[in-house]
Amino acid sequence: MATQLQKCETFARLHQSEAAWIIPNPWDVGSAKLLQGKGFQALATTSSGFAYTLGRADGEVSLDEKLQHCRLLSAATDIPINADFENGFSERLIDVVENIRRLAETGIAGFSIEDFSRENHHLYGFLESVERVQAAAETIAELGVPLVLTARAENLLRGVDDLDDTIKRLQAFEEAGADVLYAPGISSATQLRTVTASLEKPVNVLASFMPGIDVAEFSECGANRISLGGALNFAAINPVLEASVEMIEKGTFDWLGSRADGAVVTELLKGSD
Repeated sequence: MATQLQKCETFARLHQSEAAWIIPNPWDVGSAKLLQGKGFQALATTSSGFAYTLGRADGEVSLDEKLQHCRLLSAATDIPINADFENGFSERLIDVVENIRRLAETGIAGFSIEDFSRENHHLYGFLESVERVQAAAETIAELGVPLVLTARAENLLRGVDDLDDTIKRLQAFEEAGADVLYAPGISSATQLRTVTASLEKPVNVLASFMPGIDVAEFSECGANRISLGGALNFAAINPVLEASVEMIEKGTFDWLGSRADGAVVTELLKGSD
């Protein structure tokens, strides 16, 4: 099993790639092991997907639950795990710093901090947002564990259609010490090119907002890392919903023909031990 330091170093090297690459989002240990077994080089947690496994909506997971989730995924896999750490799980900066310290102990290789309050459901002001990213970067430096820091500008995702403000925030986050910049909600190649041309450091893009674009085009637009958010989880849930409708409304079991091969799944799970 790779050490946390080795995973951090691997994760950092991936971000030096000139071509875009995919970092899928598992929602539990099983999905993480399957994705590793299929050959992905790094994984990222999904706040919405993990919340689903607990029967909750996005944003309703506690800090302790998130830390345990990260600990389990890191221990079960041999590749880097990036944690969706939302807003650091606190409004108070002093608590965010302590929470990052605790997160670093879970074995993850990187994490993201966003500028949206999960407690009060609003965007932080510009200066406060930058301060939170800077505090995260400084905490990583003090820890001596080279975690990759991703800073997220959430306004496009939260209904604030202001690309100029998005770029302003991302540029400030870059200056404050973030290693990767991320604006979930970018929805066109034109927007993506505008954002990536305004930044020096790697940019993560959320593919679910741009379903018609492939990896090659994302790369051409300047993106480095491609994530999926909760999309894989929702894609996995849909067959359950469809099978339920079939059984209840028709009383049939045609869905059995589209099951995954149990032996293949078992081999993938064994292969990542």
